Amino acid sequence: MSKVEDFLTKEEEQEIVEAIRMAENETSGEIRVHIEKTTSMDAYDRAMEVFHMLKMDQTQLKNGVLIYLAVKDKTFVICGDKGINDVVQNDFWDCTKDVMVAHFKDGNYKQGLIDGILRAGEQLKKYFPWEHGDTNELSNEISKG
Repeated sequence: MSKVEDFLTKEEEQEIVEAIRMAENETSGEIRVHIEKTTSMDAYDRAMEVFHMLKMDQTQLKNGVLIYLAVKDKTFVICGDKGINDVVQNDFWDCTKDVMVAHFKDGNYKQGLIDGILRAGEQLKKYFPWEHGDTNELSNEISKG
């Protein structure tokens, strides 16, 4: 499955968007998912390029998280902004990645993304709990390249 349009159904995309909404209810952090067919760049470098393109580096607390997937390349990256990286340990996202990989190996991409998003929300809540007046700074919709 290499076409981005065929990677997830519209219904699965909506379930993922709902997972983002639910995860963000508990944290001021912002979570985005970006899916594209392939990249000629190093996956992390491309994820950081997308991070900036989506203006994720412009959140008030610098606490945006991007889950980037290159479908044909069978690779994904979870990257966080400076506010997150300044307060967490280097292996902060490893448990989230592990949960996602387990689902991805079985071809269950939707559930891998949902579990990863919810786990990211739980992790973010520890350092960036939701507070009265927090607003949703970024779209919850899946972006595609």
